[in-house]
Amino acid sequence: MDIALNGDGFVQARLLGANDENFKAIEARYPVALSVHDGVVRVSGPDSEPVRIVSHLIRELASVAEKGHEIHEADVRSAMDALAEGQELNLNALYSEIICTTARNKPIRAKTPGQRKYIRAIRDNFILFATGPAGTGKTYLAVCEAVSMLKAGKINRVVLVRPAVEAGESLGYLPGDLREKVEPYVRPLYDAFYDLLSPEKFMRYTDKGVIEIVPLAYMRGRTLNESFIILDEAQNTTPKQMKMFLTRLGFGSKAVVTGDITQVDLPGNAPSGLRSVKNILEGIKGIGFIDLTDADVVRHEIVQKIVQAYARYENDTKN
Repeated sequence: MDIALNGDGFVQARLLGANDENFKAIEARYPVALSVHDGVVRVSGPDSEPVRIVSHLIRELASVAEKGHEIHEADVRSAMDALAEGQELNLNALYSEIICTTARNKPIRAKTPGQRKYIRAIRDNFILFATGPAGTGKTYLAVCEAVSMLKAGKINRVVLVRPAVEAGESLGYLPGDLREKVEPYVRPLYDAFYDLLSPEKFMRYTDKGVIEIVPLAYMRGRTLNESFIILDEAQNTTPKQMKMFLTRLGFGSKAVVTGDITQVDLPGNAPSGLRSVKNILEGIKGIGFIDLTDADVVRHEIVQKIVQAYARYENDTKN
C-alpha cells in the first residue's frame, strides 16, 4: 500500500526519525516492510491486516510530520500501543494541544490518548483520582496543569502533598525546617517543577508560599481556596487520611489525587484509602476517576516491559 507525503524533504526526515528509528520500530512490531521513494511510503507484507494497521499508523504520523512536529521513537511506540489496546488514534489532536511549556520553552503535550483523556478529566472535575503504573505521567501532567493554571491566574497557589509513610508522618525528629524534613518525600514533585519553572523560579515561589509542599499530616484543620492541590502516592493513605484530605478543598480550588494501587507501602494490613474511595464517591458530580495503563507508560521502553512483567507475575501468584 502506498502513502504519498505532502511537503518537502523535512517531512520525510521527521517521519523516519533519527537513523530511521521510527520505521525500524514499526518493522520490529509488525510483519511488514517499509520503504520510501520520491515522497511515497510503501507498506508491504504477507498479511493484509498488519499492512492495513501500519498504513493507518503511517498516515497519522505523516499528518503530524507535515505540520512540522518532530516525531520520536517513543511517540511511535506509544501510538502502536494505543492501537494494540484498541484505542482510536488521532495523533493530530495529541500534537496540537499544548498543556504548558518548560522553562526552556519546550512544549509539553499528552503523548497517548489515555494521557489526553487524563488532562481533560482534570479540567472537567473539581477532584480527580488518577491511578496507574509508574511512568504514565500521573504526577508530571498534574504539575503541568497546575503550572498552566498558575501562569493564567486561575489559581493563586499550588499545594503539593505526600504521605510520609517511611517516617510514619512523625517528622519532628528529622533535622532541619519543615521543607528540609519533607523534601526527601516530595523529590519527584521538585523534579517536575524544576523542569517547568527552573530551580530558581521554583525556589522563589516556595519562599513566597505560591508553591507549598507539605506532608499529609500537616493538612489537618486547613481550608484551601483558589488552589491546585496534588496528593501524590495516595495509595499510601488510609481511608481516614483520604477523607481528611478531600475535605480541605475550598472555593475555586481543584485537587488531583494520584497513585499506584499495586504499590501500597502502608504498614501491616492497613487498608488503602485510594483503593476504597471509588466505591464511596463514584457518581458524585464534579468527582472523576481515571485509570492509566501500561499503554500510557512514556518512560524508557524497558519500564513498560517491567510493568507488564510484574502485572503478569502478580496475576499468576493470585491464581
